[in-house]
Amino acid sequence: MNKVFLLLGANLGEPLAQLKSAVDAIEYQIGAVEQNSRIYASEAWGLLDQPAFLNQVLVVNTEFSALAVLDSIQKIENQLGRRRLEKWGARVIDIDILYFNEEIIDHPRLTIPHSYLAQRKFTLIPLVEVAPNFVHPVLRLTNEALLANCQDLLNVQLLNLNQ
Repeated sequence: MNKVFLLLGANLGEPLAQLKSAVDAIEYQIGAVEQNSRIYASEAWGLLDQPAFLNQVLVVNTEFSALAVLDSIQKIENQLGRRRLEKWGARVIDIDILYFNEEIIDHPRLTIPHSYLAQRKFTLIPLVEVAPNFVHPVLRLTNEALLANCQDLLNVQLLNLNQ
């Protein structure tokens, strides 16, 4: 069984509902969700002039390979209405593979660990919530250490779902 760490993000339409739909589709098409972080609201990274994102990290057990998981998450994104119009642009759903087991993958379609993982608080904060001691296989630092060293100044806040 493989362990895959996924980052979900959405900032168009109904982001909370889209995250829920993505989780349901991931469980149905990829594998059982072993852990999920709480949901965080974060300022957009890359292209700043867009709505805030909601982000969540999942740890999923899957029998599939990393490339098969990539194919499945792209299918899920398409089913939920994702359109790839501009890099780092607004989107109804985004699903990224952060880690796949402890593997290092350099494939034309997929780089694992995710290239920007250590530079983004919106990724690291929910990742630390579910796997603080997991060691980045390239940088050889825990997720907690990566967050402590992260220079990202964008605001990331726990979403209060009781409002």
